[in-house]
Amino acid sequence: RSRRNTERGFSRVNEGGEKYRTSLCKMAVSQKEADIQMMLAASCHLGTKNCDYQMQRYVYRRRNDGLYVFNLGKTWEKLQMAARVICAIENPQDIAVLSARPYGQRAVLKFAQYTGSKTLPGRHTPGTFTNQITDKYEEPRLLILTDPRTDTQPGREAAYCNLPTIAFCDTDSPLKNVDIAIPANNKGKHSIGVLYYILCRMVLQMRGTVTAQNPWDVMVDLFFYREPEEAKEPEAEPAQQAATEFPAAEMGFAAGVDPGLMAAPAEGGFYDGAVAQAGMPGFEAAAAPQQAGFDAAAAPPMQVPGGFQQMDSSGFGAQY
Repeated sequence: RSRRNTERGFSRVNEGGEKYRTSLCKMAVSQKEADIQMMLAASCHLGTKNCDYQMQRYVYRRRNDGLYVFNLGKTWEKLQMAARVICAIENPQDIAVLSARPYGQRAVLKFAQYTGSKTLPGRHTPGTFTNQITDKYEEPRLLILTDPRTDTQPGREAAYCNLPTIAFCDTDSPLKNVDIAIPANNKGKHSIGVLYYILCRMVLQMRGTVTAQNPWDVMVDLFFYREPEEAKEPEAEPAQQAATEFPAAEMGFAAGVDPGLMAAPAEGGFYDGAVAQAGMPGFEAAAAPQQAGFDAAAAPPMQVPGGFQQMDSSGFGAQY
């Protein structure tokens, strides 16, 4: 009986282990299918019309318009391999992620933020990995490139320093000085963001930070490139217009204005007599007294802001 009980216990354990393995396999298959669908939506499978001889092993077929199509199954496997290599580095600060292409700079920053690696976005300063005198000298143990054609200088310096290099390669990308090539479209802003997003999630899953009980709640949109115009918030125009209006009611003035006071001056004169007579209510405009035997004196010159005086129509100046 004891023997039968132990055999039944072993059979139950084996059944439980098989169920656990099948559940893990189903979860991995579903995750792989979801990743491939995401890569298809981001056009990660589209290459160029030129194909390097070393990239032919990753090409699935060629379309009628001449574009090469990648095999996304191999792309996903290469992402898994790259994630294993990244997890093998004990200190995440020893991983350098570069992107001279503008579409990949935001993805590089987000990847470095969530994985703890070091990023060097923008133009690569020559001698960063080889010249120890420079202030920006770095000595990483792993290098990740967005485009080996654009990032030629850091790849060459990595070869001098014996740094292993991981790169996202298109169909026309040269594989010189590249150790692990991830075949994918590295020219679109959505494709670059999706590739870095999937690679970052795989790294976190292998480290144990992201599990089935503790999923990763980061959206893939954070890895996409944003135009400078999209980053600016739309200005509230109605609020600005309301702020610039004159607060007549708050200052104690009437809200309406007599249109006669704002009328244009009459032709042939500087002002209209009717407008001049419309003064303050309750007061009459007093006429200037004239002395016998003398004409009315000319008006004094008008002081214009800026130190200039108004000239009269005679051409001699108002001071004469």
